[in-house]
Amino acid sequence: MSQTDPIDATDEMNRTAEQTISTTDGETAEETRSEWVDYDTGGETKLAIKNLDVYYGDDHALKDVSMDIPEQSVTALIGPSGCGKSTFLRCLNRMNDRIRSASINGTVELDSEDIYQDGIDLVELRKRVGMVFQSPNPFPKSIRANVSYGPRKHGDIETGLLARLTGRADPESEEELVKRSLERAALWEEVSDRLEDNALGLSGGQQQRLCIARCLAVDPEIILMDEPASALDPIATSKIEDLIEDLAQDYTVVVVTHSMQQAARVSDQTAVFLTGGELVEYDNTEKIFEDPESQRVEDYISGKFG
Repeated sequence: MSQTDPIDATDEMNRTAEQTISTTDGETAEETRSEWVDYDTGGETKLAIKNLDVYYGDDHALKDVSMDIPEQSVTALIGPSGCGKSTFLRCLNRMNDRIRSASINGTVELDSEDIYQDGIDLVELRKRVGMVFQSPNPFPKSIRANVSYGPRKHGDIETGLLARLTGRADPESEEELVKRSLERAALWEEVSDRLEDNALGLSGGQQQRLCIARCLAVDPEIILMDEPASALDPIATSKIEDLIEDLAQDYTVVVVTHSMQQAARVSDQTAVFLTGGELVEYDNTEKIFEDPESQRVEDYISGKFG
């Protein structure tokens, strides 16, 4: 029987590790341990994600992700570009359904109900799980019309000529809803005297808070935010961060951010996604930033790669 050279055996082990763990320059080849992502949030679970896989054609974008997201808290998703953070976020209200090449396996339970089961009303789902995008996208309408757009579409308030003719118009309810939503978005004091102005005339930070107000107007339970401050100046960013903390008192907030400082400032728990769409560590935010279990996470946070 021939003997294997110890050096050859070591090379073979290294090659096997490289095949099973995709890494970027500076990233350690390290097997993720299940206990690193098995975080007990200590609160009531709003979203339970189990064995979630996402493919874009042949590209395995998200690999076997399982995690619980507690209600009335801020969960930050961090990691380098292309690691699956935004893909994961879009799975939480089925926005990936709009991408033809996307296929999803696994479950996402909202209050113990799988949102990927047959018969789910996507309009109602996206009312319950609202989304704020990276770049502000107000409608080319008045500030008032932007805020009341969703409730009018859902039939929660009725306006217009037909509603007035049939006696169903309720302008007082609309006024109350617009004011309440803008107050929650910390924008009311800045725009209360110009609600009929075109929303496109607002500053970038004001537009983003208007989009948050538009989301709040339909009374969601969860707010998803995909890098909501990445296109804003430091002052506007600070206002968005303060707003995120305030919103967590009443809503479940999940935010994708490239800024680790922002994640450390605003979130209660942080999930770290790394190369290959893998959830590597999920824990209390302070624990993630001060004493991570994974060497890969420590290297990423310290700026060795990403």
